[in-house]
Amino acid sequence: MAARKLTRRLGQAAVVLVLSAAAGPALSGDAERGRELARALCGRCHAIAPGQTSPLPHAPPFADIVRRYPVESLAEALAEGLVTGHPAMPEVRLEPRALADFLAYLESL
Repeated sequence: MAARKLTRRLGQAAVVLVLSAAAGPALSGDAERGRELARALCGRCHAIAPGQTSPLPHAPPFADIVRRYPVESLAEALAEGLVTGHPAMPEVRLEPRALADFLAYLESL
């Protein structure tokens, strides 16, 4: 259990570092590319556009998530979800450019 916790923390720290790098001026995200990424990776379960209902009832629509949590405060949650996931969610690893695009899309909501 302790090893799993440590692995999870290291994964979170790695993604937070990537998020920090992606937020810098060198990597400004493209919301349209982020929308396409969200559709391809997340659209099977989550509603990715405002006004949609999620195909999987337990998967919150992205519009609800960004209303509840400012995008900049989602770094840790994204780190946990993207690195470790949960049983019903596949593991997703994004390169810095894709992550910047994904965050730009969330900010556009």
